Amino acid sequence: MIGRVMTKEPTKVACKLTVRGLVQGVGFRPFVYRLATQTFLTGSINNNNHGVEIRVEGLSANIDTFINNLKTKAPTQSHIESIYIEKQALHGFSYFKIINSTTLSDEITQISPDIAVCNNCLADRKTQAHRHNYAFINCTNCGPRYSIITSIPYDRENTTMQTFQMCATCQSEFSTIDDRRYHAQPIACNQCGPHYQLISPGLKTTNYEEILSSITQLLKQGEIIAIKGLGGFHLVCDALNKTAVQQLRKKKKRHDKPFAVMFSDSNMVTQYARCSQHEKKLLESWRRPIVILKSTQSFSIEITKGMETIGAFLPYMPLHHDLFSRFHSPLVFTSGNLSNEPICIDNTQAQHKLAPVTSHFVWHNRPIQNRVDDSVAMVVNHKTRLIRRARGYCPEPIHTQYNTDGILASGAEMTNTFAIGKGNQAIQSQYIGDLQDYETHQFYQETIQCLGKLFNFKPQIIAHDLHPDYLSTHLAEKATLPTDGIQHHHAHIAACMAEHLLDEKVIGVAFDGTGYGTDGHSWGSEFMLADLAGFQRITHFDYFGLPGGNAVIKKPWRIAISLLYKYYGTAFLQMNLPFLKAIPEHQITLIVRALSKSINTPLSCSAGRVFDAVAAMTQMCLNTTFQAQAPMLLESAVNPHIHTAYPITNLRPISLQGIIDGVIKDIHRNEPVTNISARFHNSIIQIIIKQAKRIRNHHNINKVVLSGGCFQNAYILSKLEKLLAKEDFQVYTHSVVPANDSCIALGQMVIAAKRRTLCV
Repeated sequence: MIGRVMTKEPTKVACKLTVRGLVQGVGFRPFVYRLATQTFLTGSINNNNHGVEIRVEGLSANIDTFINNLKTKAPTQSHIESIYIEKQALHGFSYFKIINSTTLSDEITQISPDIAVCNNCLADRKTQAHRHNYAFINCTNCGPRYSIITSIPYDRENTTMQTFQMCATCQSEFSTIDDRRYHAQPIACNQCGPHYQLISPGLKTTNYEEILSSITQLLKQGEIIAIKGLGGFHLVCDALNKTAVQQLRKKKKRHDKPFAVMFSDSNMVTQYARCSQHEKKLLESWRRPIVILKSTQSFSIEITKGMETIGAFLPYMPLHHDLFSRFHSPLVFTSGNLSNEPICIDNTQAQHKLAPVTSHFVWHNRPIQNRVDDSVAMVVNHKTRLIRRARGYCPEPIHTQYNTDGILASGAEMTNTFAIGKGNQAIQSQYIGDLQDYETHQFYQETIQCLGKLFNFKPQIIAHDLHPDYLSTHLAEKATLPTDGIQHHHAHIAACMAEHLLDEKVIGVAFDGTGYGTDGHSWGSEFMLADLAGFQRITHFDYFGLPGGNAVIKKPWRIAISLLYKYYGTAFLQMNLPFLKAIPEHQITLIVRALSKSINTPLSCSAGRVFDAVAAMTQMCLNTTFQAQAPMLLESAVNPHIHTAYPITNLRPISLQGIIDGVIKDIHRNEPVTNISARFHNSIIQIIIKQAKRIRNHHNINKVVLSGGCFQNAYILSKLEKLLAKEDFQVYTHSVVPANDSCIALGQMVIAAKRRTLCV
């Protein structure tokens, strides 16, 4: 008798996976469900405030495949930071299921930024009857997130969509696991969701087609329209209508700052600007930032205001796409506010605030919980560099090497952001702005409360700038908590170090407009040896007076006179410098007298102020109306074919006399401003390279960290990275957060966290 050969059934195993990162509100659970069923696994998945918890049972090889695919095939918008795997006893699941969200502790998980409408949803608007041309279509892969969330976990009842009751069709899609809208929390349609309304003289309508037709006609007539978006209102007009743009400038009180322009697609962008593959990819990404591009076709001077670049971005809401299907040329899309104020988010507030600008309003009835402006970025050396971190990026956290829990980093005064610490994360706020504006300061305080509630944050210590007059410093002083005062430029260097997970001695180069120094003077051209615990200042530019203190920021000609007086005394008055003829003689006399007697002329070594001075001397910019206007104009004038530089003399401190001498000689030789600008920029680059080499020789440190607003200058950053690398330096620059003062909070956070570990 021949017996049967018995085969042993493969042994099943079980494990629990805790996935942390950006894995909620991005279609992660449906993705995991499909992945598990495709690999013949049973189990469950649920969101909790630790992350996403997955239990799987099946063959060991299938679980290995599942975990590998989990890492490599996750939704584009998600970001897995860690997967913690624990072996478990078999539970006996008969299928794979998604279970309700839970709250387990005081810990938090990440919240997705807002995501641009996806192509699948745009296609659905043509094929789904209940969503025909629906303006608020979304799915698990796109739509509002941070702007509508009120608390965690990210479920509909914890968003501003809670008041919109789903219709039977939407409810069915929401509950069907194979549907792309399964658990898409903002799901809605024409029958049950939010809608737009047009308020215009003689017309009030909620009919979407009528709204679009009216908007198109108004834009063609040169009108300005206030349109409510994801994170606030925009003011919109025809970018090619010079009169309309002039009116927008006048009414918005934005006299000189360039406007951002929205284009229908990247093909339209290339009609007006150069666009590399990296820039195109960034423009079309789900984050949809404004991207700074080199112009090729001149817009009206009213758009660019003398810059050779354009801030371009693409549609990220269905309404934007619908507009361009009717209006086939670029549109100005600028923040819906008056100059320096926060962007409007409330319909009634917008109608009141923006009434001086327009009488045409298009708003919707989905409340905006978290105000968030458009992000701004540029590409330098094939790498994305953020200039303003807001919509599409916030509140995505930055991961650090240290426990940041309980640390509130209050940030700087200008271009403010703050950060709160949870675990080893720094959760940085969206761009806040200039805290000297009352309403912006209110926005700052409200957002601290809002993020604190959203992330269950309880402050234990406040890290702040050393400047005694900063409102962000006053926040710390008024609190009854321990505080940690941190020098401004140390925070700059630490922020860049945090991006690259550095914690060692580095050569720190911090160039910016201002920062309170430990000697009581205004710094801004710092070469230092730094780690996260402290710093040693090695050298800096010569100190020079700031006649009138902060008033010089709006009057760069005063800084030019200060530098001329420093190196030549009153002899500069006989140098026949053309820029002086544009300034009333009595004002020059007052400034010289103040400098000679040291009356209200605080000392500074700011690199940013030196840029201001050269812009004034070359008559590029005598007076400014917005931050960094003079350096931006000076950069836009650079002739890239000029490779010479002005002579550099003393290096400790660094004398500016050789540069000023060179500028004066070139002015007298009637050299083009473009050549002078190039030589000045090249001089700054040479100073940094020489100092870095000198410090390396003395201290045997090869890592150079660059931070500060001056490194938003694409010409300097691009050349400096390459030239330092040629000198065998390891160069670290910003990408995750801006190089400007928006990074200060991150630097304060990691310094405070490091110091706390040293005190334990």
